[in-house]
Amino acid sequence: MAVQAPSLRIILDWGTTSFRALLVDESAAVLDRIETENGIQSIAGDFLGVLQSAIAPWRAAHGPIPIYAAGMIGSRNGWVEMPYVPVPADAEALAAQVKVMPLPEGGTITFLPGLTDRSNYPYPDVMRGEETQLVGFGLDRDLTVVLPGTHSKWARIAGGQIASFQTLVTGEVFGTLARHSFLSKVAKKPEAPDWAAFLKGVAVVRDDQRPAGLLTHLFAVRTGWLSGALSPAEMTDYLSGIVVASEFREAKALGWYGEGASIAVVGDDDLVEVYKRTADAFGLAVVPAVEDAAVRGCLAIAQIAERLRHKA
Repeated sequence: MAVQAPSLRIILDWGTTSFRALLVDESAAVLDRIETENGIQSIAGDFLGVLQSAIAPWRAAHGPIPIYAAGMIGSRNGWVEMPYVPVPADAEALAAQVKVMPLPEGGTITFLPGLTDRSNYPYPDVMRGEETQLVGFGLDRDLTVVLPGTHSKWARIAGGQIASFQTLVTGEVFGTLARHSFLSKVAKKPEAPDWAAFLKGVAVVRDDQRPAGLLTHLFAVRTGWLSGALSPAEMTDYLSGIVVASEFREAKALGWYGEGASIAVVGDDDLVEVYKRTADAFGLAVVPAVEDAAVRGCLAIAQIAERLRHKA
């Protein structure tokens, strides 16, 4: 017989190409996890079926567990389209906009909203999922926080709120060029990162005093190979250095940091090390961050949402 454990929660990070469910306790400790490739674009709208199948063992052991879902599952193409909360916003503002839906087998799933920055040019910027990382990192100090990814985010925390943010599509640009451009026909991806080649690319962008930018530097990956300055094994990491450094250069031009500033880099994958090395090359100090910021942030928003419901 299932034993209900009210202190447990399931946190879903349900994106376009992947499904991740985490069983956590009230201190944000991850007790178990399930990861599949059942992203929202590949399941033909069978959100309930995928969810029920994935968490069946947890429900059998613990009974209905409150579920909190963040990420693209709350997008226009997801299960429930959630609103974007305008910045400046804190965890309470996000918790006030959640949507609770009962499940057929008992229990509930609660969808978390995203964020929008309406001040961006030319159109309002948006994020879904990264807001949990920011809340989990903490909103108690004024700081610029970088969230590396397919669509990297630069966010400003100020006055206990997420004050503003900007998206730079660095990861998608790199992935497209590395796999599908003229560069991919020659470049060979080494098994381990070639940090020397990466930092060579970073330095080219960082030290270039000309107004020329990313587009000219990209072709230099090919001419570097043609001239013998780059080997095929170096080209991919050199390309990565150019693209990430161009993000830092653009972020500086947009006012996200100044000379010698401190920033935080928040994430759970290898990109954190990539961005830390780039920040160091640009003379920036990196503030330490917990690796499970998204889990902590989602749980914090969940706990506030639960308190708000109990008061209502």
